[in-house]
Amino acid sequence: MKIVGVTSCPSGVAHTYMAAEALEQAAKKFGFEVKIETQGSSGPENQLSNNDIKEADFVVLTNDTNISGKERFSGKKVVQLSATQIISKSDVLMTKLQAAK
Repeated sequence: MKIVGVTSCPSGVAHTYMAAEALEQAAKKFGFEVKIETQGSSGPENQLSNNDIKEADFVVLTNDTNISGKERFSGKKVVQLSATQIISKSDVLMTKLQAAK
């Protein structure tokens, strides 16, 4: 399974990167491919390509703050959670995504 995502938080610092790391680690445990774009205080990093998005089974977005470029995910299965939820429950999320596939 392929998952892409965008993490961001109001301050654009700690939770942005902690959420990205949590998603990456959980996906690795489940054997999923994952690519996470961070929209932190220094701007977008690890930007998702159109092909990354096209091939993704699911898109995971944080909903703590506005994410730029959300229109890129039109027509995709999108899950929105807070950065805190992603950080603390990324394994649960992966289990639910696996069941939904």
